[in-house]
Amino acid sequence: MSKLDLPTIPQRVGSNYPEPFAAPMGARIRQCLGDAGGLTQFGVNLLQLAPGAWSSQRHWHSLEDEFVFVVAGEVTLVTDAGEQLLRAGDCAAFPANRPDGHHLVNRSAAPAVCLEVGGRNADDVSTYSDIDMLFDPKKDAYVHKDGTPYPAR
Repeated sequence: MSKLDLPTIPQRVGSNYPEPFAAPMGARIRQCLGDAGGLTQFGVNLLQLAPGAWSSQRHWHSLEDEFVFVVAGEVTLVTDAGEQLLRAGDCAAFPANRPDGHHLVNRSAAPAVCLEVGGRNADDVSTYSDIDMLFDPKKDAYVHKDGTPYPAR
């Protein structure tokens, strides 16, 4: 595969989380670079966070590792251990099956850009630490922690 043409790669704005959980990601932009390059073993996303935007709800994965590298700007990493400021050149890693929910929040006045890398395991369950939500791959849907599905968006 040759060089990817970033401006031609579709941008996904916001989140497909059920309401009311999608609002903090409204100013989030994600480009699936791995998909654009034909990768199947792992995913790579370019994440842009406007001031005030979140990367996701705080979550952890049962079967997938995750890695984040801050390309530009600064974000606050929120985990069970608290908060850490990450600036351009900083990175963080999240091993699979460690129930320590994480997400990034742009609390600065400038946009932030991060590179996200993660697994692509079809059986991975995402657990959302602060809210009553899981992503159930068997149902290909967001569900309450008791398994009851959320209404489709």
